[in-house]
Amino acid sequence: MSASEIASITNYLEINSRLGTAGMPLRTQLNCIADNGYQVVINLALNESPGTISDEGNLVTTLKMKYIHIPVVWENPTISDLDQFFESMQQFHESKTFVHCVLNMRVSVFVFLYRVIYLHEDQEDAYQDVLKIWKPDAIWQSLMDRAMSRRKRQHPF
Repeated sequence: MSASEIASITNYLEINSRLGTAGMPLRTQLNCIADNGYQVVINLALNESPGTISDEGNLVTTLKMKYIHIPVVWENPTISDLDQFFESMQQFHESKTFVHCVLNMRVSVFVFLYRVIYLHEDQEDAYQDVLKIWKPDAIWQSLMDRAMSRRKRQHPF
């Protein structure tokens, strides 16, 4: 499958050669994800989210990729959710990873925070990728503020 085919996944955004993000892939697009060299799929959507593939975990593992599901409630994303995501990203930091939710909105914020806090990327540069997907509302801005505040407390310099 070509790069243009993976780009057809809702709101697909390649962050770098080892990290891609998107909205909910279709069942038929899971093969495309594997064919593009992804080794890990992280799903932040709920089981009952629109377009969910009920057996996504089984399909992904059949395609020889690791599957991680961290269900993040849209109206109440938590620092605990974020920490689980960070842990998974750190565990598979050497693997090519595809992270998705429903529309890449949850993911864009989680990946932004990971890039700034763990990869030490420039905050403004990383935030531009969030804005390619959406402008976070008050709930999600609050999560970003809390995560960045915690980072400053843990690493004051």
